Amino acid sequence: MIAYADTGFLVSLYGEDANSDAATALLKSRPVFSLTSLGELEFMTAIELRVFRKDWTRGVADAIRQQFLAHHAAGAFRIEPFHPQIWDAALVLSRRYSAALGTRSLDLLHVASARILRADVFFTFDERQREAAKSEKLRVLP
Repeated sequence: MIAYADTGFLVSLYGEDANSDAATALLKSRPVFSLTSLGELEFMTAIELRVFRKDWTRGVADAIRQQFLAHHAAGAFRIEPFHPQIWDAALVLSRRYSAALGTRSLDLLHVASARILRADVFFTFDERQREAAKSEKLRVLP
């Protein structure tokens, strides 16, 4: 199964928060995650922001980064280039959903990425993103 996970899902998967148990439970299907280079950047930035906000220590952030890189090296993640078609798809999604759902640019870039990368499933805990993804006929978990 090819999965696309938004940044919030990845933070919950690698860190500890209210959604961590649900994120971990979904790994039983052993998906391979497709991420764009933008998604990788956003995840790495989220790790650093947790340090800035004093949610995580530098040691915790470094361990999470190393665990992610080890999973990438083991084949759990495929980092794809950020294809120009993703921008075009996100623009269409913006006109389609932002006024109705309150979706933001990054929400729509994740949904567009999942579509362009042909993910079998989209992992997110974000309700607005979830609604946009479902409307685009993506299978959304949890």
